[in-house]
Amino acid sequence: QVQLVESGGGLVQAGGSLRLSCAASGRTFSSYAMGWFRQAPGKERDFVAAISRSGGSTYYKDSVKGRFTISRDNAKNTVYLQMNSLVPEDTAVYYCAAERTGVLYMKAAAYDYWGQGTQVTVSS
Repeated sequence: QVQLVESGGGLVQAGGSLRLSCAASGRTFSSYAMGWFRQAPGKERDFVAAISRSGGSTYYKDSVKGRFTISRDNAKNTVYLQMNSLVPEDTAVYYCAAERTGVLYMKAAAYDYWGQGTQVTVSS
């Protein structure tokens, strides 16, 4: 089992940046593909980005390509989401998730473990 704890959310003006972190418990972090999702009020949880076990492969939602970067440090059991050029539409609760088969899925249902989320608010 993996426990995930997100941090780094907050309030930022449009055009600003935030870096989210997700710390994982356990010794098997490097065996999981990791993903970031977000959920705005009244909307479904939406895929943002995913990264392979080694970090060698990444995948992004089209609207965040070129602005967001997912990365991981397996020695620190942590996955990151660097978010630049933020826009108000990026406002949501951001969740990290772990997927044990190593596949980079876009569907939330494919992920096995979830963090509690961190709020990101982008003001115009």
